Amino acid sequence: MSCADDDSPRVRYERPADGVARVVLARPDKLNAQDRRMLHELDDAYQRAVREARVIILAADGEDFSSGHDLNIERAFAMDGVQPRTLTGGFDAAGAEGWYAVEEEMFLGLCLRWRDIPRPVIAQVHGRVIGGGLELIWPCDLIVAADDTVFLDPTSAFGAAAAEYFVHPWELGHRRAKEMLFTGEPINAQEARALGMVNRVVPRDELAATTLELAQRIAARPTFGIRLAKRAVNRALDLQGMRAAVESTFDTHHLAHSHNRERHGTLIDPAGPEIIRAEARELRTSPGEPADGSAT
Repeated sequence: MSCADDDSPRVRYERPADGVARVVLARPDKLNAQDRRMLHELDDAYQRAVREARVIILAADGEDFSSGHDLNIERAFAMDGVQPRTLTGGFDAAGAEGWYAVEEEMFLGLCLRWRDIPRPVIAQVHGRVIGGGLELIWPCDLIVAADDTVFLDPTSAFGAAAAEYFVHPWELGHRRAKEMLFTGEPINAQEARALGMVNRVVPRDELAATTLELAQRIAARPTFGIRLAKRAVNRALDLQGMRAAVESTFDTHHLAHSHNRERHGTLIDPAGPEIIRAEARELRTSPGEPADGSAT
């Protein structure tokens, strides 16, 4: 079933404890590959959580946290009649303009919007976090990882510089960021913690309880103080140039799309998906294959 024909919810909203909301990616049959509906449902859930909770957890069903963007691109990210969340538009414009607008809404715009959520957000991750999956967790404030987690950005196989939300040098350090982008090789949970990208690493069967305990501890503190602390740290990162780098690299990303359209007639190098799927299969920790066309 294609993502356009599947009307099942992509996201589940839970209240596991007083003051805590848990938002769960709920497309495990597609390894939580992201389409437009999932990202907008996630945005809806975050808006609800800001009204109802003091701390938000982002989690996922299934074997992997997220296999990235759904590669059935034309169907997965169709924007006909869609109300934008980030004051962009022009999705049906000719040439590069239309797709630039789509990605400005779905990827760059939503990531920046979620980074500024006025509540602490904790990513609870496990399994594989691939490409666009990083764009879901890097806007979060804290990351708790199961010990089986691996992180990778394979976008160079598509003939692109990096994913649309480019914060790699801040998350990993500049040399490790280059290695990830040049090779597509994964970073495991323990290395991610050593690099400062992950706060805690725990056994898979302790992941949910550990994350909830951390959320409850934060929820017990004054909400306004936490909000100001988040704002202070984010502002410090922006003074280092992070937001400017994100926005300028987004334009570089679209140079790659334009190049690929001229050379291959598609947004991405057509050799990329199979390279990425082959590498991803090597990382699987249990049997099973990704659904065809489901993800990066």
